[in-house]
Amino acid sequence: MKIDKFNMSAEKVGQIEVSDAVFGVEFNSPLVHQVVVAQLANKRQGTKSTLTRSEVRGGGKKPWRQKGTGRARQGSIRAPQWTGGGVVFAPKPRDFSQKINKRMKRQATLCALSAKVSDGNFIVVDDIKLEEIKTKVIAGMLDKFGVSCKTLIVTAEHDEKVYLSGRNIPGVVVVEAAGVNVYDLVANTKCVITEAAVRKLEQIQEAE
Repeated sequence: MKIDKFNMSAEKVGQIEVSDAVFGVEFNSPLVHQVVVAQLANKRQGTKSTLTRSEVRGGGKKPWRQKGTGRARQGSIRAPQWTGGGVVFAPKPRDFSQKINKRMKRQATLCALSAKVSDGNFIVVDDIKLEEIKTKVIAGMLDKFGVSCKTLIVTAEHDEKVYLSGRNIPGVVVVEAAGVNVYDLVANTKCVITEAAVRKLEQIQEAE
């Protein structure tokens, strides 16, 4: 498979040949959905905690006698209907993590990459070089490509200048090739990637 290659001015400078085993995989929607759900679940801290009526301090004495007052019967001022009372079915710390095996994660990543290519949302740039940290340069490059939606920028290795220049742009996520994951690919409409990052992705995915 061949994909057009551009420079930072959005001018076509040639084509690159990419692996069909990485960028030409049939999309598997249920698999991608399962991996994305698991990835989001694994990010949850699961630390929220509130007190049940048995854990709230106080309330040991019956507020008033059972009958004869004209008011509703009450057994404790720490019952859920009271202000300051316990919580019904109170949330407690728990582990939300889901296990996804390596093969499933790899296949879902290939599906997401292939979908970007087939949908025309995969933009290969020969290189992204910045002389200094300058958000305007990255924003200008995206404007030249006509990108106005959520975008994932992928570099071969961590590039501090590109990262710091791109992170201030709303809707733009900058990652290195080794950090590409299914959620980022699905959550962002466009993927702007350097040629070196394409080769790095092929190397990583074919090695797994």
